[in-house]
Amino acid sequence: MLEDASVEFLQSVEAPVSPLAMGHVALDMDVFPMDNSQTHKEGVSYTYKGYDGYAPIAAYLGQEGWCLGCELRPGSQHANNGFLDTLKRVLPRARSLTDKPILLRLDSAHDARDNRDFLREQDQIDFLIKWNPRKQDPLAWANKAQAKEVWSLDRDGKMEAVLSEDLPDEPGLRRIVKVTVRTSDASGQLYLEPEVSIEGWITSLPADVASEQHIMALYSDHATSEQFHSEFKTDLDLERLPSGKFDTNNLVMAFAPWVTTCCAGWA
Repeated sequence: MLEDASVEFLQSVEAPVSPLAMGHVALDMDVFPMDNSQTHKEGVSYTYKGYDGYAPIAAYLGQEGWCLGCELRPGSQHANNGFLDTLKRVLPRARSLTDKPILLRLDSAHDARDNRDFLREQDQIDFLIKWNPRKQDPLAWANKAQAKEVWSLDRDGKMEAVLSEDLPDEPGLRRIVKVTVRTSDASGQLYLEPEVSIEGWITSLPADVASEQHIMALYSDHATSEQFHSEFKTDLDLERLPSGKFDTNNLVMAFAPWVTTCCAGWA
């Protein structure tokens, strides 16, 4: 496979794989839509961005963002559909390039028990997944914060609290939740009633390795992968794929990581 060829190239040139400050090597996986609207290409369908196109999934290793795979998917395919199969292909490639512990970072589309159960069985693999609150009641979380008296004032009319709890039926995992209550906007205009919002993260990293604030910063750094997506769209000009056949376009996307890897390796 071309992805394996790019990994072999990285091994042959002894490409650096820089870890995070905490010692883990980041492995970021994400789906990104590619606009192929107004075409009749096989697999083009409505994406979550609101246009017709494809939704490939890519994996990037280390702070250099070495691409370990970019698999083409129909635009309407849910990000978590077939994800474990992709992950099982990517993890051995990552393992072959570093002996350091790996931190897999995923967005909320991959907040699923099957994913967490699989990852908990892997050696030297930690993960940080954006929590999908689904039907959680923000007011219930605000009441938890009130009971623990952990509010901090971000500005007049806005206060925040960060809560951490162990998952009772998943030993070794914890959920960090940030609760935000707004009583006015940034200009001071008061709301008729407070606005309460929540966001959270699920991680296998223990508290003595990463505090709540550190967890939020680590996930924020996951957004760096957006820059790597743009290389496919702009630098390689692959936003609109050339063929009407899905398999042909998938082959083009399989070449892309190999091209970017080799160019970076010879730079």
